[in-house]
Amino acid sequence: MAKKKQYWLFKSDPDDFSWQDLLESPDQTACWDGVRNYQARNLIRDEMKEGDRVLFYHSQLKPPVVMGTAVIVKESYPDDTAWEEGNKHFDKRASEENPIWQMVDIQAEKEFNFPVSLPEMRETDALEGMMLLKRGSRLSVQPVDAKHFQWIVKRGNRKKA
Repeated sequence: MAKKKQYWLFKSDPDDFSWQDLLESPDQTACWDGVRNYQARNLIRDEMKEGDRVLFYHSQLKPPVVMGTAVIVKESYPDDTAWEEGNKHFDKRASEENPIWQMVDIQAEKEFNFPVSLPEMRETDALEGMMLLKRGSRLSVQPVDAKHFQWIVKRGNRKKA
């Protein structure tokens, strides 16, 4: 039986890797590396599947915004930045034999007509219970309910006046 499609939110600091960087990557595809939290790593390793859809969230903008959607095009594999000395994601405990950290590849799907801001998301009852909106929610990758994903996509894709 095929696994049900899941939905995710990936947080990115646009100074490190922006939506524009994804759009300018070959085939608009890039690896999602540098995740150094065990809970987030476990989601990448155990839950994320090819075809799952992603909200691409710029976390360090004022206000933070969802820029658009992406799709997971390659499932979990070792994050080699962890054992590259000099890489900002280097982890001396990791190696090719003991990779510890995982990554997936994502491909840009659709840029929103209007990025959806965090304040806008906080103001609607439709997103009640969304992990991103909970106090203390710091995971850089997190699951999103289908109904929350659909609301954000609809809001972001509304027609320009």
